[in-house]
Amino acid sequence: MNHYVYGIDVGGTSIKCGRFVVLNEAEKEIELVKKWEIPTKLEEEGSHILQDISDTVKNDMNVNTIKYKEVSGVGVGVPGPVLSDGTVNRCINLGWGVFNAQEEFTKILGMPTKVANDANAAALGEFYAGAGKKYKNLVMVSLGTGVGSGIINEGQIFVGNNGAAGEIGHMIVNPKESEPCKCGNYGCLEQYVSARGVVDITKRLLENYEGETVLRGRTYMTPEIIVNGAKTGDKLATIAVDRVSEMLGIALSNVASVVNPEVFVIGGGISKAGNFLIDKVASAFRANAFHACADVEILVAELSNNAGIYGAALLMV
Repeated sequence: MNHYVYGIDVGGTSIKCGRFVVLNEAEKEIELVKKWEIPTKLEEEGSHILQDISDTVKNDMNVNTIKYKEVSGVGVGVPGPVLSDGTVNRCINLGWGVFNAQEEFTKILGMPTKVANDANAAALGEFYAGAGKKYKNLVMVSLGTGVGSGIINEGQIFVGNNGAAGEIGHMIVNPKESEPCKCGNYGCLEQYVSARGVVDITKRLLENYEGETVLRGRTYMTPEIIVNGAKTGDKLATIAVDRVSEMLGIALSNVASVVNPEVFVIGGGISKAGNFLIDKVASAFRANAFHACADVEILVAELSNNAGIYGAALLMV
């Protein structure tokens, strides 16, 4: 008889869902057998989200004639701080306040559940099924709309006192910044190495750049365009990518002094730049890291957009 777990990754616009078959529980080996998405309903302070997840999981079970005894449970990653007991400490993007989402979801679903921060879940996915599977501990950094991060030690998520451990996106790296971060502080890492941050840095540089560049006169700009410009030798694009890489490398050197991981795993949309970006980040990291903490691998994530659902599912294994 098959033994299933479900992994759910809740985003601000859509909810990624995955059904996994457990291949080896002792080794936490799972295989993705189905993946789908449903829209995230933000109406009424996100009060429909848990019910919608329950409905889509039960529908998948009904369509595929899966019995309750064949399912170990459902793991959920959400965009906000989460304590080890499943208490959400506000998910601003979902409209959630402080409540025990794990207890609430278990009541709605009628089977075991676990709830974790989405970046922590993604880190757990990479630890067991992705780039970190050869290591005992890691820090994963996801560079996307924001900057998420998760810390895994000996296979366990480190959540911290208020569920906010690993929030390196809101580490202050430039106290002289005049523009506020969405969190209200000034000079957060997220303001420089997120997708928007990369574009903002480039636009600022462009204002004072008099040379030729493929980036001038564009109606829109994306990190991909900027990185591709750097790859082809565009001077301004190269300066921008170097600035972003330096910011991230310095931040990781500070994280290493606190956590001392074996490996940093870099994921998210910007990580698609691959080793072109990673090599620059690694160079900045090693130039700034404390010598005892400098022996750290920096790798590109392997699970791409599936890291969140893998990690959420692994919460139940």
